[in-house]
Amino acid sequence: APEVADWVKRQSTFTMNYLNAIPFRDKVKDRITQLVNYPKYGIPTQVGTKTIFAKNDGLQNQAVYFAQEAGKEPVVFLDPNTLSKDGTSAITILDYSNDDKYVAYAINEAGSDWQTIHFMSMDGKKLDDELKYVKFSGAAWKGNGIYYSRYPDADEATRLSKKNENHQVWYHTLNTPQSSDVLVYKNEKEPLVYYGAQVTDDEHYLIIYISKGTYGKELLYKDLRKPAPEFSVLFKGYENEYSVLGTDGDDMLILTNDGAKNNYIIRLNPAQKEKMQVVIPETKNKMESATMAGGCLFCNYLEDVSSRIYQYDLAGKLISALKLPGTYGTVGGFSGKQNSKETFFSVTSFTYPTVVFKYDINTKLYEPFYKSELKFNPEDFVTEQVFYPSKDGTKVPMFITYKKGLRKDGTNPTLLYAYGGFNVNQKPAFSASRITWLEQGGIFVLANIRGGGEYGDVWHKAGMLNKKQNVFDDFIAAAEYLIANKYTSSAKLAIQGGSNGGLLIGAVSNQRPELFRVAIPQVGVLDMLRYHKFTIGWGWIVEYGSSDSLADFKNIYKYSPLHNIKTVKYPSTLVTTADHDDRVVPAHSFKYIAELQSKQQGTNPVLIRIDIKAGHGSGKPIGKVIEEVADIYSFCWREMGVTPVYK
Repeated sequence: APEVADWVKRQSTFTMNYLNAIPFRDKVKDRITQLVNYPKYGIPTQVGTKTIFAKNDGLQNQAVYFAQEAGKEPVVFLDPNTLSKDGTSAITILDYSNDDKYVAYAINEAGSDWQTIHFMSMDGKKLDDELKYVKFSGAAWKGNGIYYSRYPDADEATRLSKKNENHQVWYHTLNTPQSSDVLVYKNEKEPLVYYGAQVTDDEHYLIIYISKGTYGKELLYKDLRKPAPEFSVLFKGYENEYSVLGTDGDDMLILTNDGAKNNYIIRLNPAQKEKMQVVIPETKNKMESATMAGGCLFCNYLEDVSSRIYQYDLAGKLISALKLPGTYGTVGGFSGKQNSKETFFSVTSFTYPTVVFKYDINTKLYEPFYKSELKFNPEDFVTEQVFYPSKDGTKVPMFITYKKGLRKDGTNPTLLYAYGGFNVNQKPAFSASRITWLEQGGIFVLANIRGGGEYGDVWHKAGMLNKKQNVFDDFIAAAEYLIANKYTSSAKLAIQGGSNGGLLIGAVSNQRPELFRVAIPQVGVLDMLRYHKFTIGWGWIVEYGSSDSLADFKNIYKYSPLHNIKTVKYPSTLVTTADHDDRVVPAHSFKYIAELQSKQQGTNPVLIRIDIKAGHGSGKPIGKVIEEVADIYSFCWREMGVTPVYK
C-alpha cells in the first residue's frame, strides 16, 4: 500500500540518520571488512573424476563453485556473481545425476525463497531447461530427469506474502519444456502440506516425504523397478521424523526417532516391514545426523553441544571414532555414494576458523583439503562452557567466549544470542566478523536454551506449544547468570536473535525490559496471532499452536511480542528485516516497531533497519552482511556508552 511504502521510507531515513551519526561506525565496518577478507571454502563433493567445491576469495558477494581434476588447477564451474550486478542472485547446487553427467541447481533472487531450477552438463554446457514456481525443493535424479516440488503458478503481486498452498511433486525430463512435466503426486484435500522427493542412489526407490509443518513426517514409496507401481505407505502419521540414508540391496537404512528420544538407525525391506532391524541403537547422546558413503555410515552425535563422529559398517559394527581438534567443535559433511573411496568434512568452533578435511574411508586417515588463511590467533581468546539453572531448576548449557585476560568486574560489553525452537541446534561456529566484538573486550555468549534439539526430543518438546515460556525463562536466567557472575551488567548487556530467535528477543524484552540495555530482534516472528496467515507460516503451527484454536490462543497471546508491549521504558532496540523476506514477512517487524515506538518511555531509541533486495538471510551478499553487522555492533556500543579503539 502507498501509505506503508511511505512509512517504510520515513522509518529507513530516520534509522540511517541515527546510524550515520555514530562517529566510529565507518571504522567498525572497515575492521569487519578486513577480517572477513580471506578465502573461505565449502565442503567438496566428488562427482566422477571432478571435485566440486565452493570458494569465496574474501569479499565476493557470493561464493563461486569450482571443479578440479586430480593434479590440475581448479576451473570456474558456476559463478552466481555474474547473474546480477549487486550480488543478490544466489546459486544452490541441488544434486548431480547418478551417471555424473549433469548438475541441477537453483537460483534465488533478492533473498526470496522462490527458486528457479536450471541444469548444466558437467563439462560446463548450460541446458535451456528452466523450472519455475519452485519452493522448498530438492532435485531427485532418476534416469534422464528429476523429481522436484513446486506450487501452482505464483501471482507476482502477492507471491512474497500470500499463503502458500497446494505443494506438488513433478517429474521433469531433460531438454523438454516445463509444460511437458508429469505430475507425480498431489493431494488437494490437504492444501497445507509440504512434499519432498528422494530417489535412492541405485534408483530403486522413490520416496515422498509429507509434512504438515516443521516437525513430523509421513513417508510414501514406490519401487521404480516395477511397472507403473502405485505409492505405498512406508511410515504413516506425523508424530515422528524419518530420513532414508540409502540402500543396501533391497533394504533401506533409515534414521528415525520413532519410539526414541535421541535417534537411531534401522534397516528394513519396505516389502517386509515386519522384519525391521535396529542397526545402530539409541544412546544417551543425540545422533544429530547420519550419512552413507563408501559402504559406511558416518554418525554425528552431540555430546553437550559438541560433535562426536563415529564410522560404522552397514551392519552397525563400529569401525572408527574420529579424533577431532579442540574441545568444543562442530563437524559437518561425510556425504558420498556407495562406491566413494573418500569423503570430506569440516570442523569449526568459536575461535577455530573452519578447516575442510579429506577423509580416506578405508585407511581412516584424513588431511586438510583447505586450512584457513585468516591472520588470527585463536590463542588470544578462550571459550568456556557453563551449565546454569533456569527458573524451574533445569540445567542449561551456555558457551562464553572472550579475550584472554578479561576481568570479570561487571563492565564488559556482552552480546547474548539464542534461538530456542524448531529442534534447531545452536552449535559452536566461527565468525570472522565476531572477532570485531571480541577484540574490543566484548563477550559473546551462546545459550543452548530449550526448544532446540541439543539434547534430543525431550529438549525440543520442553520449549514448544504450551511450554514455550520455558524458552524465555531459560534466556532470562542466562542473562541473570552473566550478571551475577560479573561477566557483565544490565547496562552492558545486548541480546540478539533471528527468526524464531527474533520472537525470543521480543518476548523477553516485554517480560524483563529492565534486564537488558540493547535488544536486536532480527526477521522475527512477532505477531503470534496472525503468523500462520502469510506464506508458509502455517507450517509452524506444530511448534507454536494457532490462534484459530482457543486453547492455543490463550497460550500464545500471553507472550506474543506485538500484543504485550506496555507503556514502559524498553531497551534501546534495533529491529532488522528485509523487503523480500517471504519466510517471516516484514509486516511482523513493521507492526512491532510501530507499536513499540508509540509506547516507549524515556530516551532509548527504538528503530527499524529495513534491507532492500534481501530476504530472511540465506544468499545475502557479503556486502550487505558486513553493513548489517557493522550497524548492529555500532548501535550496541553507542547505546552502552562504549567507544571502540582502533589503531
